[in-house]
Amino acid sequence: MNRDEILDFLNANPGCHLATIEGDQPRVRGMFMYRADEKGIVFHTGAFKALYSQLQQNNKIEVCFNSPDIQVRVAGTAEILTDEVLKKEILEARPWLKPLMGEQGENALIVFRVTGCMVSIWTMETNLERTTYLSL
Repeated sequence: MNRDEILDFLNANPGCHLATIEGDQPRVRGMFMYRADEKGIVFHTGAFKALYSQLQQNNKIEVCFNSPDIQVRVAGTAEILTDEVLKKEILEARPWLKPLMGEQGENALIVFRVTGCMVSIWTMETNLERTTYLSL
């Protein structure tokens, strides 16, 4: 897969699992990516969530996207964004987030982008091959 095909795959399969580190313990949770583009992979979380605290302590993460035939793992660095226009875009696209923000308001919505992405792709055909990494 080339870069454009990888981005298309990620956007077509936004449900994923994201791993962080808390102390010396890995933490994995299901996520719903907002979008992937040439700048990186955009996610959001709540300021009150453990994910945000974990990113503040260690911003190295890995994300795994799947379809029935392909697995794409992306390792990178999470960068907290302060882009208010993007935050409003996300809130408009995902109105179900507004009630989750509760009394804390829009400041409770934390947007972050995964950058410096290194990608590995797995399929049944490549199952026995050594893992290779591509820069996204």
